[in-house]
Amino acid sequence: MLTAFILVEANREGLTRLGSELAAVEGVAEVYTVTGDWDFVAIVRVREHDDLAKVVTQHLTKLDGIERTQTMVAFQQFSAHDLEAMFGLGLEDKKA
Repeated sequence: MLTAFILVEANREGLTRLGSELAAVEGVAEVYTVTGDWDFVAIVRVREHDDLAKVVTQHLTKLDGIERTQTMVAFQQFSAHDLEAMFGLGLEDKKA
């Protein structure tokens, strides 16, 4: 499974409708509106790099209202549970 984060800058018209249009793209798992330089973050989960390329080059390019995008491919995933286990190593012995 490949996870990617696509940052999306929208034009004024795209701000009101792009969220649902992005979410409807096959492979897009979640879409968030965000503050800062970007307007949306789309989280894409696909099987292969070719599938990610299709999402970006065949689907997102057809959506009106997108000014620019930046795609970041994830290498590793860490959950809160993983971080607790990592930073809690050896602390059990010190509690006694």
